[in-house]
Amino acid sequence: MNSKLMILPAADKSKIRLVRIPPDYQDQEVFRHVTGLIAQVEEQDPDCTWEDVLAMLEDRGFEPVDFQLGPSLD
Repeated sequence: MNSKLMILPAADKSKIRLVRIPPDYQDQEVFRHVTGLIAQVEEQDPDCTWEDVLAMLEDRGFEPVDFQLGPSLD
């Protein structure tokens, strides 16, 4: 079974996150949906943390994935 993954980029490389996308999401709607969820969390609490965002994503079936960021290619 292949998993679909989404990188949640960040200016600070240590804050880049990777999540597994639930199988019931269409490719075209995932970006918009996740962006909306993150905006909702930030609107409710401007001082939110990654744990707050993750809790909202997990409630909708997303799963965090551990990964190791490789060396820069530049």
